[in-house]
Amino acid sequence: MTYTGDVTVGGPADTRELGGLTISKLAVGPMDNNAYLLVDRSTGEGLLVDAANEADRLTELVGDTPLATIVTTHRHWDHWQALPEVVEHTGARTVAHELDAPELPVPVTETVRHGDTVSVGASGLTVVHLRGHTPGSIALAYTDPQDGVVHLFTGDSLFPGGPGNTEKDPQRFGSLMDDLEARVFGVYGDSTWVYPGHGKDTSLGTERPSVPEWRSRGW
Repeated sequence: MTYTGDVTVGGPADTRELGGLTISKLAVGPMDNNAYLLVDRSTGEGLLVDAANEADRLTELVGDTPLATIVTTHRHWDHWQALPEVVEHTGARTVAHELDAPELPVPVTETVRHGDTVSVGASGLTVVHLRGHTPGSIALAYTDPQDGVVHLFTGDSLFPGGPGNTEKDPQRFGSLMDDLEARVFGVYGDSTWVYPGHGKDTSLGTERPSVPEWRSRGW
C-alpha cells in the first residue's frame, strides 16, 4: 500500500484503492483541513466529506466524477467554507446531523442520526454520532467488502493522540469520551483506519492503549 495519508496544503491528494471505494485525501485552507472524496468503484458515483475550503481545488479533485453527496461532519466554520460553491458547481445534495444542520451556510437536503446509512453508489457509510466537539458531530464508517477493514472518517472528534477539542468543558469531554468508547472503540477493531478532519491518519489499534490516559488527563 503506497497510501500514507500525509498531505499538505497546496500539495497533491493522496489516493488509495479499496475493494469498493477509491478514497482521495486533500489538505485545504489556512486551518489545514482534510477533505475526502469517496468514489464508488462499481458506479463511479462520488461523495465528498467536508467541503472545507479552496473550492477550486475541491472541484478540480472531483473532476468529472458525478458528485451526488457532500457530508459535513460538524458545524464549525472551517469545515464548510467551500460548501456553497461546491454545491452550486456540482448540484450535490447535502447531508449533516440534525443538530448541526441549522448552522450550515446552505440548506441541508438530508439530516441524519446515529445508525443511519449514507449511500455512495452501491456502497454504504454508517453514521456514528459523537457528541461533544459539537452537539451534532458525526463520523462515517465504511466496511470494505474485500477485506472487512473499517475506514472511519472522524471529523474533529478523534485524532492521533486523543479526542477533539471540547473547550475544557467536563460535560462535553465526558460525553465525547463516552461516545468514543461505546460507539467507536467498543464497536470497531484495531485494524480500523481513522481519517481525521485535520492532520495525519491513524488506526484504532494505535490509539486504543491511550484511551485511559485521555480519560484521566481530561482532554
